[in-house]
Amino acid sequence: MTDLTQLRPQAEALVLKLKSKGLTMAAAESCTGGLVCALVTEIAGSSAVLDRGFVTYSNEAKMDMLGVPAEVLARVGAVSEETARAMAEGALSHSRADVAVAITGIAGPGGGSAEKPVGLVHFAAAGKGKRTRHLACQFGDQGRDGVRVLAAATALDILSNLID
Repeated sequence: MTDLTQLRPQAEALVLKLKSKGLTMAAAESCTGGLVCALVTEIAGSSAVLDRGFVTYSNEAKMDMLGVPAEVLARVGAVSEETARAMAEGALSHSRADVAVAITGIAGPGGGSAEKPVGLVHFAAAGKGKRTRHLACQFGDQGRDGVRVLAAATALDILSNLID
């Protein structure tokens, strides 16, 4: 099991920032499998800021729950800027949240390719009235837990920066 205690201060800071601004969040998670929401819900009072989380591991879930277009998945795949953006925007439109973050990547140990190696993660953050932001990170082959923890930490940072 992944040890998330090192990320607790970061999650707490995000929850406090969301509370202070009267905002709520949603998360659309693929390779992190719900870790971002798990981190947020570790913090007392998080029910005031976490609207919902979507664990959309399969392409079908991305389409059904978030409205990611099948054409995007067919053309560029699940691990791409376009899919991350569609996931974040879908999480925002399929929730009552003010801001949303999306994470899609290859945690490993398998599944990578020369074009999309293990450790590649795409992030997107969307907010009402804001331009959707994208970030791609190549964490390298840190092991499955390592990639997932780094991705969750990055997602918390992206959300925090979005609401500044």
